[in-house]
Amino acid sequence: MSSWFDDLKTPKFKGDPSSSKIAKIPEGLWGKCPSCGEIIQTRQLQENASVCPECDHHLRISASERIALLTDENSFAPYGTDIQSNDPLKFDDQKPYQQRLEQAMKSHKINDALIAGKATCNGLPFHLAVFEFKFMGGSMGVIVGEKITMALEKALEDKVPAVIVSASGGARMQEGILSLMQMAKTTAAIQLLRENGIPYISILTDPTTGGVAASFAMLGDVIIAEPKALIGFAGPRVIEQTIRQKLPEGFQRSEFLLKHGFLDRIVHRKNMKSELYEFFTRLGNRCAF
Repeated sequence: MSSWFDDLKTPKFKGDPSSSKIAKIPEGLWGKCPSCGEIIQTRQLQENASVCPECDHHLRISASERIALLTDENSFAPYGTDIQSNDPLKFDDQKPYQQRLEQAMKSHKINDALIAGKATCNGLPFHLAVFEFKFMGGSMGVIVGEKITMALEKALEDKVPAVIVSASGGARMQEGILSLMQMAKTTAAIQLLRENGIPYISILTDPTTGGVAASFAMLGDVIIAEPKALIGFAGPRVIEQTIRQKLPEGFQRSEFLLKHGFLDRIVHRKNMKSELYEFFTRLGNRCAF
């Protein structure tokens, strides 16, 4: 005769109807830090700006989350939302580029890998462009280049600072030479800002690589990075295979670049808005405010 204790010892197999009585944890309530492996409540992570409370690792966040952190509530007014790529090269690899675009636009509810608009930071107006890394790796094609240039030109017109938050794998291969042309296009717009004394602040996040790192991302009057962000042109593995040498510890991370003079400051995500405000008041055209 079996007892209640025997029932506890009996394993519940997948096909056993009684196994359905086991409580299931709903998905999305917990997350795992990719750095220290700590299991964290999603709500706790969101309240901490997606920074691990155990090891301070900065997890990647969406463009909309970034905008909310850097701007005053309800102050962000986007533009360029009606333009999208027309697949100029009719590129086709494992699937047509047009199909990839449509899938990305449907998944992320945006027209390309960058959101641009005008906003305020503690009451001071500025133009902001933020990459969405989940949209095809934040790659820069014609539309991304156009919207960045749009933000820079509007900053020049309004005589207010421009801020670009980079999170990108580089130029978009499906648009070939047209994507590489955006490097020159955006650089020319930054030069106009510089000639007219309008500050441009570049914020580098994980990752900032390829053609983005090789152009506007490294041309800010002030260049800020989040802690331990991967920043560089080619990936460390490619470099090691090319030079056949082991790279230094922490190579291509924010701290390494700051030490070697490529960055002006490393700023914790929670302090980024207050840092922007400080730079605006120090560098900005006060008459425009």
